[in-house]
This record gives sequence, structure tokens and C-alpha cells, in this order.
Amino acid sequence: MALRLHDTRRREKVVFSTIEPGKVRMYVCGVTVYDFCHLGHARCYIAFDLIHRWLEYSGYDVLYIQNFTDIDDKIIKRSNESGIDWKKIVDDNIEAYYEDMDMLNILRADEYPRCTEYVEEMISITESLIDKEHAYVAKDGVYFSIASAPEKYGMLTGQNIDAVLGGAGGRVSESGKRDHKDFALWKSAKPGEPTWPSPWGDGRPGWHIECTAMSMEHLGKQFDIHGGGQDLLFPHHEAEIFQGECHTGCNPVVNHWLHNGFVNMDGEKMSKSLGNFWTIRDICEKIDPLVLRFALINAHYRSPIDMNEQLLHDAGRNHSRIMTVYKQALENQCENPLPLPKGDVSSGVPLIKSLGLMEKMAEALAKAMDDDFNSREAVAKVLGGVREIGKSLDSDLEEKDKSSFANFAVEWMEEYAGLVLGILPSRDEIMAEKVDPRREEIRLEVEDLLKQRTDARANKDWPAADAIRDNLVALGVTVVDTADGPVWEL
Repeated sequence: MALRLHDTRRREKVVFSTIEPGKVRMYVCGVTVYDFCHLGHARCYIAFDLIHRWLEYSGYDVLYIQNFTDIDDKIIKRSNESGIDWKKIVDDNIEAYYEDMDMLNILRADEYPRCTEYVEEMISITESLIDKEHAYVAKDGVYFSIASAPEKYGMLTGQNIDAVLGGAGGRVSESGKRDHKDFALWKSAKPGEPTWPSPWGDGRPGWHIECTAMSMEHLGKQFDIHGGGQDLLFPHHEAEIFQGECHTGCNPVVNHWLHNGFVNMDGEKMSKSLGNFWTIRDICEKIDPLVLRFALINAHYRSPIDMNEQLLHDAGRNHSRIMTVYKQALENQCENPLPLPKGDVSSGVPLIKSLGLMEKMAEALAKAMDDDFNSREAVAKVLGGVREIGKSLDSDLEEKDKSSFANFAVEWMEEYAGLVLGILPSRDEIMAEKVDPRREEIRLEVEDLLKQRTDARANKDWPAADAIRDNLVALGVTVVDTADGPVWEL
């Protein structure tokens, strides 16, 4: 099955194509480094980490670029209010960014350019746009003229140019804009701000021009994927289309546009004013970072997520099950595993049937990821595989078969839960502390009680089922009945 993805510009799912066979050049808008990263950043960079992982797993050579916006109104304001030099604010928050992303098991991009390192390139593009009459010099800087390329308006949002009243912000009367939809390429110097020299006087770049300069510098005039959150669709990404295509004459500059969905908190948009604003560090003080990652990938990357206590509770329970079975498989491995038979889901031999089911799960996971990176379905297949592994390891398989199956199970989980989804810790971590020792102590007893309870319920022996439930409660266990069977936790 060919990889298909939802292209924001085309507004439909299309077959993924690359400019150069076998190679992917991908740019994702990075953070403005004036503060710690929040839950919305976690959603975005986990989503594109998943895409990055799957492209590489599928055999592509991926060049992944993600920028830092290291000069901006918010950074300047934070510096002026705190009295701390803006460069230190930037450096400290970039270091914190790497720490947060590492916690979430996000693979590093190949390069993290800072916009202040590319001012010359931005000036050069701006000069080109002026020469081609797509931009003009005003009293307070340089602006891109939307009227010079009206056919490009609404490429991502579908908005009609005449229907939109707001553009890049600010009233025309308060600036040198000719039209309220025009946006700044260069901002003239203001008191108390860092500035750089330019042909139009000292100043600093506009926000939109930085990504055009950095993406083209690292990826060329045309590249394969440009990504970011839905909040960047307008005006930022549409401004990039104007700048990039008018500067280069290439149409399109970007082959595929991808955007991840928003994160809400208990049904409301995350906001400091509402008191429901969470930094990544805030939330990871309360839950394991890999549980947060699990919660965020257990939804399609384009779908909105409503972050709430129940979602995190369910993620914790399911992730704990994965950790328990992974550790069990690690503990049952052997140094010289026997060759395993070919799997067959129709076989009456438990081991052969189990291997067949695991193969089917892997095939279905790949199919899901090739369908616009459907991580929700991929997570479901991993959980199904984990259930099958747990059943086989708890069964009465002969010891040599069980240990050989354990080796297969470890490889299966490390490939799909680890390499593809990024939700497994290292082997050392899992063996040291990731599984609650009390859970492991009572696991076999609980799973035996659950089997008895399932049999009692099937036979409509409700008194027996109630008695078993009481025994589970006495062990400190709660049980949730799901479509795939009972799941328990302490």
C-alpha cells in the first residue's frame, strides 16, 4: 500500500510523492523561545516525530529541519520586563526545549537553525520581492503586497480575499501598509529592541520571512513537507506561500502541507487566563512523560484532543500494561532461541496461531500508518499484540518454546511500540523501575481470578463473579471491562 497523507493545500488525502526518489526534505515550524514549552507544543512535535519515525521506518532518507524563533515581540517584552538579556532568555529556553523533547522521546531533527543567524538571507529575499514588485518600502519597514499575487490568497484556508478583514494585524492608519492584509517583511528599529542593519535602515525581520529563508537555505527552493499546528495556517503559512513562490517563481515551493490538531483542556481551549495552561514540565511532574506521549498519539494527528483526567487515566493503564508485558518478555528471553514455526491464524496449535495473529497485527499497523499516519489505529494494534504476547507468556507452553517466543515478543514490541511509536523506555529503565513491583507480585493471581470471573460471567454465575470481584478489590485491584477483555490496575 502506498503512503497516503492529507494535504492541507489540496484539502484531500493524496499519495505521498517526493521531489527526489527515496529522499524526504521536511520542515516544521519550531517554537518561539521566550518560555517553557506547553502541551500544545508537545502535541505538535510528537505528531511530527511520529511522521519522522514512520518515514524513516519506511525506508526514506529524511532531512528534517526545525527552527527556533529567537527574536520576537514576546522575547523582547520578556527581556524588558525581567531585565535579563534577550540572548540569555533564548539560550535558557532552547536548553529547556531539548530537555522537554528528550523526556517525550522525540527524536532530534537534523538541524535547528535560529532565525537571527539568517538575517542576511531574509534581507536578500526581501530585496528580491521588492525588485519583482511583490513588496514595497514604507515609513516603518518593508511590506509584502497581497494585491501583487491575489491568486495565492487562501491557499491553505480556502478563504476568499475579499471576505477577510484581518491580515497580519495592526490598522493601516498606524503603519505604512497600503492594505490591511499586507504583512511585514522588515520592521524598522524601535527603542529598546535588538536591531540589524539593512538597505532600509536598522531593524529586524518580520516573523513570516524567517521560515522562508531557513527552509530554503537548508532544503532548497522546493521541498517535500512543511508542517506545524493548525494555528499557523493563517497568516504564517499562507505568508510563506506568498513569499516563497513569488521569490523563487516555483509553484509550489512545498509539495505537501501537514497540520496537527489542537489540544483542549476539559473541553476548553488551553489558556493562562482560564487557569488551565499546562507546560510539559507541569504535567510530567504528575505523570510519566511516556504516558503523556501515549495519550497524545492515541488520536489521529489531525484530530483535536480533549485532555482530561480520564484520558490520562486510560493512557496510564494501557501504557502500564505494555510495560508489564515488555518486562515479562525481557525476563523470559534466552540466549539461543529456537527457530519459531511460521504463524497461521487458523492453526489449532496455540503458538502457531499466536505468531499468526502477531503478524496480522504488524501488517494492520503498517496499513494504518500508511493511511495518513493513523497512530490511533496503530496503537490499537500494538495493544492487541501486547495482549497476545501476555496470553502466550502466561500459557503452559513448553519452556523452550516460551523463551524463544519471548525473544520474538521483545523484538516485536521494540520494533512497533518502540521504534515506530516511541512509547517504550530503554531496556535498562524497564528492568530497573518502570514496572510496579507489587503489580508483578500479584499479576499471575489477578490474571487467574480474571479468567475465573470471565468464565463465571459467561455461565451467568453472578454470585461467583461477585465473589471474585470482592477478592480483586481486597488485592487493591480495579477492573475495567473493555471490548477486548478486562483490563486491571492497582
